[in-house]
Amino acid sequence: MAQEEHYLVGLDLTGRRVVVVGGGTVAQRRLPRLVKAGAVIELVSPDTTPSVGAMADEGEITWTRREYADGDLADAWYALACTDDADVNAAVCAEADRRRMFCVRADSGPDGSAVTPAAGENDGVLVGVLSGGEPQRSAVVRDGLLDALRSGAAADPGRGYGQGEGEDDRRPEPGVALVGGGPGDPELITVRGRRLLARADVVVTDRLAPRDLLDELPPHVEVIDAAKIPYGRAASQDVINSALIDNAKAGRFVVRLKGGDPYVFGRGFEELLACAEAGVKVSVVPGITSAFAVPALADVPVTHRGVTHEVVVVSGHVPPDHETSLTDWDALGRMRGTIVLMMGVERIDRFADALMTAGRPADTPVAMIQDGTMAGQKVLRSTLKEIGADAAREGMRPPAVTVIGPVVDLFGQES
Repeated sequence: MAQEEHYLVGLDLTGRRVVVVGGGTVAQRRLPRLVKAGAVIELVSPDTTPSVGAMADEGEITWTRREYADGDLADAWYALACTDDADVNAAVCAEADRRRMFCVRADSGPDGSAVTPAAGENDGVLVGVLSGGEPQRSAVVRDGLLDALRSGAAADPGRGYGQGEGEDDRRPEPGVALVGGGPGDPELITVRGRRLLARADVVVTDRLAPRDLLDELPPHVEVIDAAKIPYGRAASQDVINSALIDNAKAGRFVVRLKGGDPYVFGRGFEELLACAEAGVKVSVVPGITSAFAVPALADVPVTHRGVTHEVVVVSGHVPPDHETSLTDWDALGRMRGTIVLMMGVERIDRFADALMTAGRPADTPVAMIQDGTMAGQKVLRSTLKEIGADAAREGMRPPAVTVIGPVVDLFGQES
């Protein structure tokens, strides 16, 4: 079979009628991008998948609930034949040819007058790939291009990639982005977080931020290690705030790279307030919190149907009897659901005692996960009564996430 030759083009479908025939999984994949393009979409199909039906219910598309009939493409600009009936798809394409409009035939691409490329978007850049009738090859190439754009490996001067000599004047505006780096594995940072990191002039990083990502930064990027700022916790936060504000006011784009999520025991909102009060533009990129991701990768769900109806994330920064503690440990001891304890390794015996004193059963399952999501991840399973001694014997150390509750013992059990 001769290789197909196509002319790749971008269609402006805003406000223009597009007809999609067939409401199955193919339509389900194609419709969101058509909706995003602003097309006025009529779906012709006697039934649909639940997701497509929901789009109709929400007014994103118009659903004509019947079989296709000749004439349905009248006044359309573009058509897609997406049924599982080859004869119907052929009829849709035939009508499109008579009306001189382009039509995609999902079941037999060469028999249509248009093909849908493997497409994806990154920061306003729409990538479309055609490979002469090899859709899997197109998808692999598309994914590689998007990964390169998102990581900064491929230059995109319009969005500040590859900055340096002769950089584009549309580089990022001076300001600060508070970026949640996720639980540690560099692949678990969000797409937006990684993209902004690739655009940074200055990166202020935490000890728990995904450090492998720093190796990908261009040579001109200044990295400030917040973990090296001398303690006195309040003083160190003031120095971090100053580093963010001073660099932004000097005309730089600053990424504050934090572990987990900036707003989950990450002091992110303190830094946002400091930037806002100083008149510095600041944005927030949420991250995958270690409180939920680390247990998940240790086969511990923090909730499970029929087992728990609540999950509480608690800071272990201060012990239960400390005068600054804001946690109601008596209430936690009475609850039956899941407790996720952060920063509690060194005082785990005191937290366990407080929960048992308040009524939590001594045999409540406990999992302590050290270096979660990383190659050296270590999981200790114990009980509330034994976790202190077991953690000491196994040499458990920060960073670690501790999960307390019946969900710990679910793996391997029948649902």
